Amino acid sequence: MPANPERGDRRVRIVFMGTPEFAVPSLRELHRRGFRIEAVVTQPDRPRGRGHRVLPTPVALEAERLGLPVYKPARVSEPEFAGELRRLEPDAIALVAFGQLIPKAILELPRLGCVNVHPSLLPRYRGASPIHAPILAGDAETGVTTMLMDEGLDTGDILMQERVPIAPHEHAGDLHDRLAALGARLLAETLDGLAAGRLVPVPQDDALASYAPKVQKVELDWSLPHETVARTIRGLSPFPGVYTFRGEQRLKLHRAVPGRGDPAQAAPGEVLAVGEEGIAVACGGGSVLVTEVQPEGKAVMRAADFARGYRVAAGERWGRSA
Repeated sequence: MPANPERGDRRVRIVFMGTPEFAVPSLRELHRRGFRIEAVVTQPDRPRGRGHRVLPTPVALEAERLGLPVYKPARVSEPEFAGELRRLEPDAIALVAFGQLIPKAILELPRLGCVNVHPSLLPRYRGASPIHAPILAGDAETGVTTMLMDEGLDTGDILMQERVPIAPHEHAGDLHDRLAALGARLLAETLDGLAAGRLVPVPQDDALASYAPKVQKVELDWSLPHETVARTIRGLSPFPGVYTFRGEQRLKLHRAVPGRGDPAQAAPGEVLAVGEEGIAVACGGGSVLVTEVQPEGKAVMRAADFARGYRVAAGERWGRSA
């Protein structure tokens, strides 16, 4: 009888290392497929959210829900922690957005290696912001790569890779969720393939490498071309965020698409039109249609609803230079 592709190899002992929401689908999928997860390693509890309450990481919460043992080392570089992992005798370590550098002593521990899920088409977009980077660059596609980790920054040999298109309306939050789900499936398939000896690691071509540095919250520059403005809003939403000012009111911009036509007589940041589709705003070249916004201290809302509630009118200017 052929093996069930939806069932993980129970003979393979896994240690899972991950921290944020992006890693939760991977942990959940490995557990669903029946992989033998010996332990889950995540970052220590820290103050989170507006109230700065000390809370477990999303991965810690999911591991506890699944009844899995959880380790929360302050530094995985401590020799004592490597000793703890050695006692678990893992065949493979699966890492998804863990958040600490992994020392050589741990990388060399499992016989099948340390498998990392990276949400880009490596060697493109190594680094801290691989989900944001392709939207900001205007790429038509992105994907997920699984690789065997080495001591470099996202430089390990590629095991599996899958491409997905980026929709014109999609922002970084949408892409995050899609790539998290794809990464979960690809990780499970990679671990099965490694255990069965079906995968041949392929070295990355460093000549094709690019780097995605950590992104920061920005105040929007309306004088930029409309394509750049739309990509900036989509690429940094919902986190870390893009904002502008409407008079004294700070306004976070969540979604936008390039507008139609070229408002040659309008100043950058000038509202051109308000309608059910959104708020059209002039840029340095062309315009954008803003479709979702968030007033400071309020929930995200449709731009059309914001325009009605806050009496947005054509001709007003957004931005500090207004």
